[in-house]
Formats: sequence, structure tokens, C-alpha cells
Amino acid sequence: MPKLKTKSGAKKRFSLTGSGKVKCGQAGKRHGMRKRPQDMIRSARGTTTLCEADARIVKRNFLVNG
Repeated sequence: MPKLKTKSGAKKRFSLTGSGKVKCGQAGKRHGMRKRPQDMIRSARGTTTLCEADARIVKRNFLVNG
């Protein structure tokens, strides 16, 4: 079997931390900021880590090659 290629979309959207967690950008800040609470906007700055269930999917399908 040849090696599997890493998904290019996942390369751009996710990265791994030193402890092996999956780091991703915060969702929900593209448009419509006026209708969102100010504390939601503040808490959605920067990046966050995925929960274990989602991280397992991302690692299995995208970041780790067979």
C-alpha cells in the first residue's frame, strides 16, 4: 500500500500541540457580530482545542498518515 496523502484542507485548519491535542480556530466570528453578546465575541478570540471525540476524527482522517 502506498502512503496516504495528508488532507490539504486539514493542514490549513488544524495543528497539533506539544501534548498531542488538536488546535483550531474559533468558530462563529465571520459575520453577524452585532447580534452576538459581547462576552461571546471576547471569549471566541484566538484559537481553541477540539474535544476528544472531534480530535480523534481529525487525527485519524487527516493529520496522521496510516
